[in-house]
Amino acid sequence: MGTQRYNLQDLLRVMQRLRDPEHGCPWDLRQDFRSIVPSTLEECYELAEAIEQGDFEHVAEELGDVLFQVVFYAQLGSEADLFDFAQVVNTLVEKLLRRHPHVFADGLIEGVVREEASIDQVSHTWEAIKQAEREGKSRGGVLDDVPTALPALPRAQKLQKRAARVNFDWPGVEGAVRKLEEELVELQQAMDGGEREQVEDEMGDVLFTCANISRHLGIDAESSLRMACAKFEARFREMERLAAQGGQTLDGLSPERREALWQRAKAAC
Repeated sequence: MGTQRYNLQDLLRVMQRLRDPEHGCPWDLRQDFRSIVPSTLEECYELAEAIEQGDFEHVAEELGDVLFQVVFYAQLGSEADLFDFAQVVNTLVEKLLRRHPHVFADGLIEGVVREEASIDQVSHTWEAIKQAEREGKSRGGVLDDVPTALPALPRAQKLQKRAARVNFDWPGVEGAVRKLEEELVELQQAMDGGEREQVEDEMGDVLFTCANISRHLGIDAESSLRMACAKFEARFREMERLAAQGGQTLDGLSPERREALWQRAKAAC
């Protein structure tokens, strides 16, 4: 590896070269805004996974992959005379200065606010500014601009958080837990009825309420479920390992033997 240290301008130039109509990369030239969205989502999840695993060498690499997605969109915007990278940066800085009046006095980068603000004050000011921005875009509804492309669990919590701002919320987690008990009864009734559409509807209500409980507990539902998935995966792989030690596979075991291996796996993981 050479000693040269590339910078942001080098990255922007690389992106321009990749999209050069005559000498660029055929794959990159075929892409548009919509076609690279799946890659953007995948890169963000890979970044989240590296962070969760504490693999910070790869965190830096995955951050680069996410940054490349931003640069790619900016290049597409520039080619279509919609926006460029400089405008992306300018818009971001303006927004950060506007949304942090407790840090940047008079909206200036070097402006210092001497008075210390509490977390509650910061949150209240942040939401008030965002609401004003939505109204300025003729999107003043409480639930406006909650992206439909968000994964369902974080979107559920975001919708619930927005509704809570106008006091449409349980006063505490106990109310949400009682609601879950109610929804589970309704799910069982739907299952007894045997109508798949009704079962699916009630299952959605159960999951939505679980997300609400997580929000009341101050737990991110998506992260919590990802941890549960990782735990299950580790335990299941341990079961497979234990079964293989005995020269068996899981599908060849009796239910009792599988349960015994599961308990051993739980103790180990």
